[in-house]
Amino acid sequence: MSSPCAFLQPQIMGILNVTPDSFYDGGRYSTLEKQLTHARKMLEEGATIIDVGGESTRPGAEEVSAQEECDRVLPLIESLRQESDCLISIDSRKTLVMQAALQAGANFVNDVNALLDDQAIALVSKAKVPVCLMHAKGSPKTMQKTPFYENVVEEVGQYLLSRAKTCEQSGILPENIILDPGFGFGKTLQHNLQLLKHLEKITALNYPVLIGVSRKSMFGQILGEDLDARLIGSIAASVMALQKGATIIRTHDVAKTLEAVKIFDAIEASDKKTEH
Repeated sequence: MSSPCAFLQPQIMGILNVTPDSFYDGGRYSTLEKQLTHARKMLEEGATIIDVGGESTRPGAEEVSAQEECDRVLPLIESLRQESDCLISIDSRKTLVMQAALQAGANFVNDVNALLDDQAIALVSKAKVPVCLMHAKGSPKTMQKTPFYENVVEEVGQYLLSRAKTCEQSGILPENIILDPGFGFGKTLQHNLQLLKHLEKITALNYPVLIGVSRKSMFGQILGEDLDARLIGSIAASVMALQKGATIIRTHDVAKTLEAVKIFDAIEASDKKTEH
């Protein structure tokens, strides 16, 4: 099974949304067999983490109950765990869902609310699993209604550092903490671009940083392209994030993203090898 030390090297988190309304893949994986087939495909393509989500957090999304979320994600997590020792992350804001998912075999928590739900920190601390703390301003339903920052990079960095320290004080091991600046979660296009341009200020906080920009609307705004034509933009932004110290890329497109990571790794390693 993968260990937290692996987060220091670039790797791929494959997205598997078992929801009817996620912005890109909602409804594509409506049966357990389709979900497992896609998970297997992403693992074969080189993903080391499968991120399972049962509630859409796209802008404007309505919240679903913890029971409905569990009904969506638990069969997949249980089945995938039976056949793979990969890291399975539960993408949820709810302590009840996190707990049920961990009992079902998940071993990573990915929370867009940075463990703000009641007892979420205590749960993750007791479970001793990796956790990704993300920055978001507001709820998915309201977060894109005129978000404002005095300095988005400083404010996001300060928030993430504060949450990380709170988690450590509650018993979560520092090596199990990963940060995510939350591209598109309560941020305008310019906020997203500023975060990417100055991402080294987030990676300098000395925690692994996860980047989730796959197919997002920021590329549609820049390129004028719809969802199916945003792969190149997503990969370009991901490579820039790697250059600035990010180590986990969360993506819908595992194979092509891994190709970019391999090129990045080869270039980074080139001055460590002696020509003969």
